Amino acid sequence: MTVRHRDGRMLDINHRISMLWGQDGTFRWVVSVTDIGTLSREAGNGSVRESLLTHAPIGIVVRDPQLRCVWANDTIESHDGISRDRRFGQRLTSSVPGFEAEALEAVMRQALRNGTTAAHEYRAWPTEDPRRERAFSASYFCLQDADGKTLGLCCISVDVTGSQQARERLAILSQASTRIGSTLDIMRTGQELADLAVPLLADYAYVDLGESIPVGEEPSTRIDTMSSRPPAFLRAGQASIHPGTPESTFTTVFVPPTSPHASVLRTGRSHLEPVLDTSPGTWVDHDPARAQKIREHGSHSLMIVPIIARRAVLGIAVFVRAEDPVPFHEDDLLLAEELVTRAALSLDNARQFTRERTTALALQRNLLPHRLMGGAAVEVAWRYLPADTEAGVGGDWFDVIPLSGARVGLVVGDVVGHGINAAATMGTLRTAVRTLADLELPPDELLAHLDDTFQRLAEQDADAADQTPTVVGATCLYAVYDPITRRCTMARAGHPPPAIIGPQGRVTFPDLPTGTPLGLGLGVPFEAVELALPEGSLLALYTDGLIETRDDDIDVGMRRLGAALAQPSRSLEELCTRATETFLGQAPSDDITLLLARTLSLSPTQVASWTLPNDRTAVRSARHMAARQLTEWGLEGLQDPTQLIVSELVTNAVRHSTGPIGLRLIRHQVLTCEVFDTDASSPHLRHPRAIAENGRGLFLVTQLSRRWGARPESGGKVIWADQDLDSAPSHARASGTPPPRKE
Repeated sequence: MTVRHRDGRMLDINHRISMLWGQDGTFRWVVSVTDIGTLSREAGNGSVRESLLTHAPIGIVVRDPQLRCVWANDTIESHDGISRDRRFGQRLTSSVPGFEAEALEAVMRQALRNGTTAAHEYRAWPTEDPRRERAFSASYFCLQDADGKTLGLCCISVDVTGSQQARERLAILSQASTRIGSTLDIMRTGQELADLAVPLLADYAYVDLGESIPVGEEPSTRIDTMSSRPPAFLRAGQASIHPGTPESTFTTVFVPPTSPHASVLRTGRSHLEPVLDTSPGTWVDHDPARAQKIREHGSHSLMIVPIIARRAVLGIAVFVRAEDPVPFHEDDLLLAEELVTRAALSLDNARQFTRERTTALALQRNLLPHRLMGGAAVEVAWRYLPADTEAGVGGDWFDVIPLSGARVGLVVGDVVGHGINAAATMGTLRTAVRTLADLELPPDELLAHLDDTFQRLAEQDADAADQTPTVVGATCLYAVYDPITRRCTMARAGHPPPAIIGPQGRVTFPDLPTGTPLGLGLGVPFEAVELALPEGSLLALYTDGLIETRDDDIDVGMRRLGAALAQPSRSLEELCTRATETFLGQAPSDDITLLLARTLSLSPTQVASWTLPNDRTAVRSARHMAARQLTEWGLEGLQDPTQLIVSELVTNAVRHSTGPIGLRLIRHQVLTCEVFDTDASSPHLRHPRAIAENGRGLFLVTQLSRRWGARPESGGKVIWADQDLDSAPSHARASGTPPPRKE
């Protein structure tokens, strides 16, 4: 206080009165007056220290050995909301009864008892904002005098709400990195986001994606919500603190154009509604079904975050609080946006994977044969196990190609690599093989042309400097089986040899010239080998993925394959399963393809052949012999078109060749008419003028047959034509069909 000295001066003094108690119950008063102006420097520094502690930004409380408060600075009241009159002389459990106070006093007693420093973290809700939780870190240490006697306890409390929230946010984001995007399934990823948000961030959360996103379609930059037809969304995931998620019954969701959901989709900016207004006239009131759910479950705070990936909107994530009384704040919105951003990357990866897998499966459906038909030549079965089990496609291919004269072509190939690029190259080669097979080329010539095709593909691929080369290399095995002669001609280009299992179960791997893989450009010719196969023989064509493993040599794999197939009495499907059962339930290291063909043969009664002289009498004889044979086969309905076809083909042979002429009729799935002549040149279909007397022969054959063609033979060529067995072609019965040519 300030007092007047008797000489008139004003003095600043410190006036202190203390009461002293005696042992007999008496007491005395001690009164001291000190001129502050004459205080020592140490006393002044003490005042500074007291002022510093009083106004320090950390909370400080001093308690006596009975844990009663004897001193506190100003900051502590803002931490726990306890006023001075409630705090001084009281224990914490008396000022703030409850479990947290008891836990804190237990820590205080431990510090007093051990004479060490103890730390504890706790939460409190300040009186000025009771709905906002704050976190504090408190340190307790014992106060002792010079003799080591315990005087009391000092508590220092620091507000760590910011760092605590940061730790919690990091913990949630850490969980997000492991719990969101565990698969490449879009709907599951959406559910993982909702599951993570509840209850860590919200009481109820859901994820809505554009209806085209789950099928892998490209999203738009912004979604138009103001059109006459509101955009539809699919509920990709939802979670609630209540079992069964009663807050939502939607699977397909339509967004009202006046709702904040629509605004978020249009602008791509998040929406925070700390206090959800459900009064009449608000956006909630315009959506009765949603309003009923909100009122029914007491939802009071809302966040809507757009799901954006690569600057395109995939959908929205919505977070709702109902039972948690604390409304969402800006910090919550930042955390939600970080979660959704991480989930958006996983969702977009899943979307792109879905699109690529859909593309790959479509590619597979178009590149691999849907149904293999061996005709009268072979029975077939197959297995295809791609190494890329997710995409479902690889570089292996196989095919069974019907050829003329009841023959069949069998092919298996392997493009280096896996996935879509290898599959695309495989599709190109498979198409090339089919085209070359239609030209009736023998196996060695077909592989030579296929090698040229592959080299051109590789050269074109190398010219594209901005792209990664996709054409690397390939192997192939091509075989042609004739059920009339029961002979099989085959050649290979760096491919494993086929396995041949005789009718008695004997397994052989024929010694075929290996040949160079396709695309190397070495110029080494391919060599074909012809083998006689008894009826009922089993021919196995496969790729190296079936016989090569990381642990075993290729010879071990070939013996294992032979042992699995050495039971000719089993069905082809059973044999396929036995040969590939080693790889069932596991992802192979390489694509696996197995094509099994069991050989058939045509009875001599199904084939009729004649040798004709090269003169004009050959045409009449050929017509008569063909008609007689069709009568024996009960195919009288095909006599007229067959006679006309025979007449035209034999006439051309007489006109353009010099040696003997061969005629052969084959009755299998179709009726095949073949004419052999010594002229090696292939015929060409012409379009004669109206007044021309020649050039209509092959045109008539085209109209009367199912298909026709020519193939080279030793010493000449064969022209053939197929007709369906069920009845004569309608155009053969139509009026105006010219009669057979008279000789």
